[in-house]
Amino acid sequence: MTPRYALGMTIQIAVKLPDELVHEIDRLVDGGTFDSRSQAVRSGLEAIVASRRRQEIDRRYEEAIARFPETNEEVAEATRLAVNAIDEEPWERWW
Repeated sequence: MTPRYALGMTIQIAVKLPDELVHEIDRLVDGGTFDSRSQAVRSGLEAIVASRRRQEIDRRYEEAIARFPETNEEVAEATRLAVNAIDEEPWERWW
């Protein structure tokens, strides 16, 4: 799908919402969670888009791992490097 707008633009869209949802959005705005209805709706949509992006990245990662699984030698080397990195940290004793 080709966007009909330039990236970075702000576009106003009309959305119909059920009364109950608008009431809940208004409660969030009145409670100070959001500055406006627009900010609340925008935040919700941004969260959905971010979640979908993470899901897509996870799916692609799983496909790549399935195509190119790590060898036992690679896992052992990664473990060795992780242990060395932890050992080299200047940890303060907390116990």
